[in-house]
Amino acid sequence: PERRGRTAIYNESHLGRIRQIRRLLERGFSLAQIAKIPAPDAEADGAGSLSSSEANLLAAVAQESVGDLPLTRAQLVAEAGIPDELVGAARKAGLLEPSMSDGVEYYASADVEMLRSGLALIGAGFPLGATLELATRHAEHIQSLCESGIDLFDDHVRKIATDGDDPEVVAEAFRDLLPRLTRLVALHFQRTIVSRAMERLRAKGEGPALERALAAVEATHLEGEWRR
Repeated sequence: PERRGRTAIYNESHLGRIRQIRRLLERGFSLAQIAKIPAPDAEADGAGSLSSSEANLLAAVAQESVGDLPLTRAQLVAEAGIPDELVGAARKAGLLEPSMSDGVEYYASADVEMLRSGLALIGAGFPLGATLELATRHAEHIQSLCESGIDLFDDHVRKIATDGDDPEVVAEAFRDLLPRLTRLVALHFQRTIVSRAMERLRAKGEGPALERALAAVEATHLEGEWRR
């Protein structure tokens, strides 16, 4: 705000930004995500809408948001069938990033599947502490990679192909590319972990039997679909 002595003076742009933040929170964006979105310019309406091409990109992302209806933390715990403490640990590790509205945490339905998968790993014998430490390392790297990927989409698809003027075209490009990118990353991860495991097993002379098991895993159809 503008300072006049001890008085803080706010103008219409501040009001527009507050309205924008509120609307984006209601649409499921986190404060960290909203912080990266420019404030509405002078041409935006009084409701705090975005009047630039950023609005089109946000619209595309919103249409492809993960999950159906938002879940509170209590609902997430009940749906996933896990202790609340594990949700807190997953949040701290960076695996979960809820949106906040009026001090309430909201999660996507896909978070239920993530937590169940993590619980299955722990049930198979993965130590909880080591698993969360690995998840933290993964989250740190994946956030940076995702930022770079979004920059590529923004610079080489949205701006060039659509000139940022048609939200429907942007949304269609996002819908087409997102499942392809998801499958690419998932397949690469699967192939890498199988290959590294095989190298280690061969070095230990345990290859033949486990090679057949891993080959069966590798042949398994990997679903890379983007589920809403």
